[in-house]
Amino acid sequence: MALLAVLSVGCNSKEGEVIEELDVNRVFAPTDLTARIRNMTTIELSWYVRQDTDSYIVEFAEGAGFDNIIRTVEVAPEDLPIQEQFDGETLYSARVKGIAEGKQDSKWVSVSIQTDPEQIFLPSEDGDIQATAATLRWPEGSAVTHLLINPGNVERPITPEEASVGMATISGLTGETEYTVVLYNNGTVRGTSIFTTLIDIGDATLVQPEEDLSVVIANAVDGDVLVLAPGVYEAFVGNIVIDKSITIQGLYPYDKPVLSVSFSMAPGLQDLQLVDLELVGTVDLFTLVTMEIAGNYNSVQIRGCNIHDFGRQLIYGSTAGAILGNFIVDNTIASNATLGGGDFIDFRSGDVHNVEVTNSTFIDAPNGRDFIRMDGAGDTNGIGVTATVLIDHCTFVGVSNTEDRIVYIRFDDNDITVTNNLFAETNAYYSNQASTDDDITFANNNYFNAPSFYDSTRDRYDTSANFTTLDPGFVDAANGDYTVTNQALIDEGIGDPRWLQ
Repeated sequence: MALLAVLSVGCNSKEGEVIEELDVNRVFAPTDLTARIRNMTTIELSWYVRQDTDSYIVEFAEGAGFDNIIRTVEVAPEDLPIQEQFDGETLYSARVKGIAEGKQDSKWVSVSIQTDPEQIFLPSEDGDIQATAATLRWPEGSAVTHLLINPGNVERPITPEEASVGMATISGLTGETEYTVVLYNNGTVRGTSIFTTLIDIGDATLVQPEEDLSVVIANAVDGDVLVLAPGVYEAFVGNIVIDKSITIQGLYPYDKPVLSVSFSMAPGLQDLQLVDLELVGTVDLFTLVTMEIAGNYNSVQIRGCNIHDFGRQLIYGSTAGAILGNFIVDNTIASNATLGGGDFIDFRSGDVHNVEVTNSTFIDAPNGRDFIRMDGAGDTNGIGVTATVLIDHCTFVGVSNTEDRIVYIRFDDNDITVTNNLFAETNAYYSNQASTDDDITFANNNYFNAPSFYDSTRDRYDTSANFTTLDPGFVDAANGDYTVTNQALIDEGIGDPRWLQ
């Protein structure tokens, strides 16, 4: 009892009024200092603002320490976050302290961050990229000295006149080759351009708009490349059976030939490539590619195309014994698949082992059905084959907007990756199938007015810690301009790259 009395006295001795405010003569240091890179060379700083601070002093230094202070700015609390532009590909350190009248300055808090390589190349214009030459552009009067061209590791000087007008043409290139060109000012990188030269006609067959494409294809031999000149191809409208490997390619990606045709795969075909075409569906053309005859096919590739008004599908595998190794869609825009009656990439009785959908845009394509369907009825399901699906850097608007699925996968073993995509204005969700990959790889996706993708009550949902729900701020969606204005999405590279310029 005596001990309890002593303890009671000890506790009571500490009772008193609650301290509601600390009277200190020094400003509290900023907290939660965060640095981000915006537009490659702009450093954005933000921190938690304390009420005892009148303003902040920010110092920037080049390198890892503060021996080389290169910039000092004073910042009012209401001006946060702040943005300062610097050189590209350089490590900078920043430190912040709070100041207030009548008090000592706070302690410094610091952070380091490296800017991205500078990018002053301007977007290419129609005709800039040809088969054996390329014209590159940058702001007039920029300080630039030379270009480094790869493959070949060729250093090409920039004349004073070219620097002044902001334009240089590189000649002697090889057709259908990807080039990386780096722009320098002496030893400093000022921009990087990656482009693929156009097809050099060479041994390819040049096709004109007045020709009957079905006849040209019938007369082609296995492995032929048909290069289509710009124009509207009206001599033949309908379905074409293809029983040989063939590439059908527009001459200019900026002036695509317009076709109203569909294709049926037949034995003898191994690889079908559709490149830089505008493909227009009709009432009778509602599936672009049909795999309805049994056989083993290697690949169907759709690249650089504009596809619209095919009411149902890009591809339909409807027959047992029809097996496709790879289905690839890249750098393509597809819109207005609203007819229903089939899923958009649809393998029911037939099988596909690898689907890759990258750098592409889908607007109401499909609206009312599943985006990818791979059933478990095919011949190769369950016999040691793992089907793979990749959806990366795509923009989806209104897709599967009747509570349908993006990855309706029932192939026994499957591995799915969904990364860097922008989904908007849809009630679609990922999957409700037990056989769909239960550990889908998700990363860096954005869902705007598309809540079902991250709804934890769904069987499959985005389980990552880095998805966002930001408004992309499309410039003019009603008229087909899906350019993103939300800087955070631009900085993170989310969605089809064509809209992030």
